[in-house]
Amino acid sequence: MTRRLRTVEREFAESAPMRLVFAAEVAAPPDVVYRALADEVESWPSWFTAVVRATPTDGGAGREVRLRGGIVVRETIMAAEPGACYAYRADASNAPGLRALLEEWRLTPEGSGTRVRWTFAADGTGPFRLALSLGRAGVGRSFRDAVRRLDARLAARTP
Repeated sequence: MTRRLRTVEREFAESAPMRLVFAAEVAAPPDVVYRALADEVESWPSWFTAVVRATPTDGGAGREVRLRGGIVVRETIMAAEPGACYAYRADASNAPGLRALLEEWRLTPEGSGTRVRWTFAADGTGPFRLALSLGRAGVGRSFRDAVRRLDARLAARTP
């Protein structure tokens, strides 16, 4: 059953009770990585295996994301700064115990490539927080694997 979550702003990325922050590097420049994140939403399942389906909504102002395990999240795009930042807030979800969520992807030039920093900022019930704390290593592994697959996908496009 999908339920409405607490509305948060971008500052939540820094002030959330639960913050998971991970970083990895890719060979592609920031503008190419940004396009893969923000403009090619429907391709996310090809590189982020936790995502089963991602669909733009509201003329690109939002997304609906289905995750493995049956979790569904309706999101609003909070930041769309080409080559620099892509962030979205969860407005509704069926994730047990989740009360608020904002994810931010920061892109920084690193040599000829990009440093990708992902912040998963959340609030939830005690059991949700405990599960997220215990699952931190798995979430980090999922992020690193996803970025590695994204890097390979983007490299295959380069002539």
